[in-house]
Amino acid sequence: MIDILRRLLAPEPEPLPRPDAQTALAALLVRVARTDGLYSAEEVERIDRVLATHHGLGPFDAARLRSEAEALEAQAPDTVRFTQALKAATALEDRSALMTALWSVALADGERDALEDRLMRMVSTLLGLTDVESAQARQRAEREADRS
Repeated sequence: MIDILRRLLAPEPEPLPRPDAQTALAALLVRVARTDGLYSAEEVERIDRVLATHHGLGPFDAARLRSEAEALEAQAPDTVRFTQALKAATALEDRSALMTALWSVALADGERDALEDRLMRMVSTLLGLTDVESAQARQRAEREADRS
């Protein structure tokens, strides 16, 4: 975990290797969930589901990754570096899927919080996505939540 932080804090961070990028994504999901000051069971469950689906993990491995990400998120300096590392590690065409995953966590507790909305706008911009692409990702997350 210290290695990931060192890479994220480098003056010019290089793309993260896949396992570190997975942990950084998980930590960003945790940060989104914690933004409103509540870290609900619904958000934890949604993070585990996103990690399992996005990375092809079983429930135990997804929960382990989330646990590592919780520790990383607590030590990490800022959201910008997480997002920059994810942007460098993720192809442009895959970033909207990341945004959908982030929105699914932000919406998991059934509340739209102004702090979460502000964070999601910043993350979208840092990922190189437009407001329209972020809105489309949110709508996909809402549809997926309605189906589950």
